[in-house]
Amino acid sequence: MTVALLDADLLAGTPLPKLSPNSDKEERGAVLVVAGGGGVPGAPVLTGRAALRAGAGKLQVVSTLRLLGPLGAVLPEAAILCVPETRRLEIALPSRPRVAALAAHAGSVVVGPGMAPRKTPRRFARSLMEAWPFLPIVVDAAALPSPSEAEVFSRLANGRVVLTPHAGEMARLLDRSREAVLADPLAMARDAASRLRSVVVMKGAATFVATPSGLAWRHLGGVAGLATSGSGDVLAGLIAGLMARGASPLQAAHWGVYLHAAAGRRLAAGLGALGFLASELPDQIPGILDEVDH
Repeated sequence: MTVALLDADLLAGTPLPKLSPNSDKEERGAVLVVAGGGGVPGAPVLTGRAALRAGAGKLQVVSTLRLLGPLGAVLPEAAILCVPETRRLEIALPSRPRVAALAAHAGSVVVGPGMAPRKTPRRFARSLMEAWPFLPIVVDAAALPSPSEAEVFSRLANGRVVLTPHAGEMARLLDRSREAVLADPLAMARDAASRLRSVVVMKGAATFVATPSGLAWRHLGGVAGLATSGSGDVLAGLIAGLMARGASPLQAAHWGVYLHAAAGRRLAAGLGALGFLASELPDQIPGILDEVDH
């Protein structure tokens, strides 16, 4: 099967859903972020700010008590749900019903950025998918399913999920070696999309987007500086923000990948090829959106 090019021409043919001239925050949707913890407390900040910069109207973030104050100070735009924490300051598993209830008011959800690599993030993703069968969801990092969970995950996914693995995460997801993933990332993206009935964004120097039916796109517009801590959190937030606005999972994946790379190019041109920060990416997005989505 052929691979199409993910570029500005593709986006021009699939414009984002138009908002009314007097659209308010309700029309642009809310994003629920389940991310971070004691090890990476900044992950929900990166993810949430990216979702808002992509045009989402509201932001909801799940937090633990000890992270509530710092998170509220750096992300004042968010409505924060405070839930019990573990000894490691991670979001406690028994809070799943409260988080699932909060998703009733969301247009999309992100689960996984910055969460500890244990079973808890995967269980949060599954509980949200079970509670809300049609809610668009981005599953990232530690929330990505294990090979043993693939059958159940695919049944729940039903085409409304976007997975955003890098090579190491894809290797764990498919129970393959990292070397095998790097040797043929396109085939791995197609395999994962088919097995899990999800849109897959296979991140790398060339990023591939694949669908369960085998359709695939290649994006080559990234820069080396995007390979930095937190960059994937930003991408996950962008995709979720676009879905909250009404974009389909595939459309949001296309636009999110393009916007993420374009933001990296702008920072590379202004600051240098390496050394710009993931936290600087979201602020580039509104201007790029104005140029591309006209």
